Amino acid sequence: MTRVAGHLAGRGITVVTFDFPYVTQGRKVPDRGPALEDAFQSTWVAVAAQEAGPLFAGGKSMGGRIATQVAARSALDPAPAGLVCFGYPLHPPGKPADRRDRHLPLVKAPLLFLSGTRDPFGSPDELRDLVRTLPNASLTLFEGGNHSIEGRKRKDGVEDLLERAIQTAADWMRQVASGGSSSGGFDPATEPRRS
Repeated sequence: MTRVAGHLAGRGITVVTFDFPYVTQGRKVPDRGPALEDAFQSTWVAVAAQEAGPLFAGGKSMGGRIATQVAARSALDPAPAGLVCFGYPLHPPGKPADRRDRHLPLVKAPLLFLSGTRDPFGSPDELRDLVRTLPNASLTLFEGGNHSIEGRKRKDGVEDLLERAIQTAADWMRQVASGGSSSGGFDPATEPRRS
C-alpha cells in the first residue's frame, strides 16, 4: 500500500495509510474482525475530522475487506464517496466455499474491485459473478496479475500491472467524486487521463 499511496499522491490524490494494531505490536497473526474494524473506523474518524471533500475508503486484500465490513455497518462517518479494493480476498486460496462477501450487499457506497487474473483469493469468474449482484460495483481485471496485481515478469516497455491498477483507481475516484457513473459503465480504457 505504500507504493500505491505514493503513486496516487503523484496523481493528486492524498492517501492516508495506517498499520493495524497487530502490525504495530509486531505480531504476524491478525487480530479478530472487531479489533480490525475498530482500528479502521478510528482512523477514518480521525482523518475525516481534518479533511474536506469526497473521501474514499479501501485497502489491499484484508485492508479492503475490513473497509467494506465497516462501511456495511454504516460505521464510517461521514460515509465514504466510494471504496477501492486492491486484490479483494473473496475466499482463502483453495477454499472457494469460504466466501467473504455476505456483507457486501449492505455497502451503500460505490465499490471498485481491482484484481489480477491469477489471484488465488478470487478467480475472474467468481469476481464477475459477485459484481453482477452488486448494483454499485465495478471490476477491473489485470491479465496475468497475482494477488498483488503484479505480473510474472516485467518486460521493458510494458506498463506495470499495479501501475495500471493505480491509474484505474485514480480515474474511478475522480469520476465518482465528480458525480459520474460509478458502476457498470466504468471503462478505464475510455476514461480521460489527468495530465
